[in-house]
Amino acid sequence: MAPPGTLIRHDLSAARPRPPRGALVEIWHWCGSAFLALGGWRLRGDWPADPKCVIIAAPHTSVWDGIWMIAAAAKWRIRLRYMGKKSLTEGPFGGIVKWTGCIPIDRSKANDVVGAMKTEFAARTDLTLAVPPEGTRERTEKWKSGFYHIAVGAGVPILFAVMDYSQKTVSLPATFWPSGDYEADLPIIQSFYQAAQGKYPENFVLTGN
Repeated sequence: MAPPGTLIRHDLSAARPRPPRGALVEIWHWCGSAFLALGGWRLRGDWPADPKCVIIAAPHTSVWDGIWMIAAAAKWRIRLRYMGKKSLTEGPFGGIVKWTGCIPIDRSKANDVVGAMKTEFAARTDLTLAVPPEGTRERTEKWKSGFYHIAVGAGVPILFAVMDYSQKTVSLPATFWPSGDYEADLPIIQSFYQAAQGKYPENFVLTGN
């Protein structure tokens, strides 16, 4: 664990995944590798050693972003988790939704999402939580701060994942341990996304609140 405010830049000349962890993970790894190769996408940056993190993947302007990110995670031998409505994990298809990585969240006003995710991180030894900072694929004038407050509350780093459709790359340029001051940290975080181009560039705006 690094001190708050620590920024660790990654070498992007390689893209080493996590070590093999069984047959199923290895099959998933090769499926992701093949899918990326067919689409002409490349990975840049080794997967860091931190067993827990909040990963922000941006720009997020298309449903394809999630598909490419899942494939990239597979190649890095990572299982991405994401938050979803509790109702999605109930009923006849609830088990399948959970299998895809969904962590059920009760979005009622009385529920504290940050607190719930803090508990989730504490209960697991390994957790990579993907949180889109824009919160939508449509154009938005500011990023939502949920990803930041979850990381601070859980005491885990933020891993930057930069998707660039102009180069067809998914890069991991840095890991950042938030200081707790969102206004001070946001410009540092967003600086790594300045040159990235989304599938629909007009929908990607780098402003925060």
